Amino acid sequence: MNKQAIGVFDSGLGGLTILSALHKRLPNEDLIYFGDTANVPYGSKSKTAVTRFSLAIARFLQEQGVKLIVVACNTASALALAELRKQISIPVIGVIESGAEKAVRSTKNGKIAVLGTEATIKSRAYPKAVLKRNKTAEVFQQACPLFVPLVEENWAQTPVARLTAKTYLASVIKSGADTVILGCTHYPVLKPVIASILGKRVTMVDSSDTLAEAVEHLLVQNGQAAPKRKGRLTVFASDDPKRFKRLAGCLLSEKTGAVRLKKLNV
Repeated sequence: MNKQAIGVFDSGLGGLTILSALHKRLPNEDLIYFGDTANVPYGSKSKTAVTRFSLAIARFLQEQGVKLIVVACNTASALALAELRKQISIPVIGVIESGAEKAVRSTKNGKIAVLGTEATIKSRAYPKAVLKRNKTAEVFQQACPLFVPLVEENWAQTPVARLTAKTYLASVIKSGADTVILGCTHYPVLKPVIASILGKRVTMVDSSDTLAEAVEHLLVQNGQAAPKRKGRLTVFASDDPKRFKRLAGCLLSEKTGAVRLKKLNV
């Protein structure tokens, strides 16, 4: 079991922020990443569609012999995690619990804002997770539907991205939140822009490091940690692997190698 890989999936490029954190914390582990570039973005799709895509990817990863699946997508974590855990026979971890935990530990005034896709915001998964840990917290939500396409088009450092972020964040600033959850794995790519608008008094929560810590804990607890060696990375995309590889090179410090095309059976 120890030599089996960890499976990681997202709707596209965003999950690479989780992948990078996993690789940094768990350098001995083999990682298999699946970017569902044929169906990105998930945030504007129905629960039924997101669950269907997520199950298809999880089954594919299970066929690759992974020992654990990390849902590196907030929308899929919010909408499909329960069904994944019902139908997949290996452990499945999502990103929302770790993000909520970190936000509750970080806030000083009890006011927490969540930035997310329309589907994640509608699910109220983050407010539920935060309030489970702190019943007196005030949670404000802001949907940011244009953030994912901006990242996927490699426009994160453009004036368009800044103008879009400024528009979305106006209500967050008004809320008085001192802690902001980046409730989509694409959003850390926009962190410099978001930070410059919110200012130094606001703490941004990116769940990638917390999630990597949770994965490490689970592997050790289950006796599944890899032996000391250099872990390998294998990457699949459901559409246009050449474009995925090019954009991944801008976001990921480690080399992805060849990106393999794998069309989803949905």
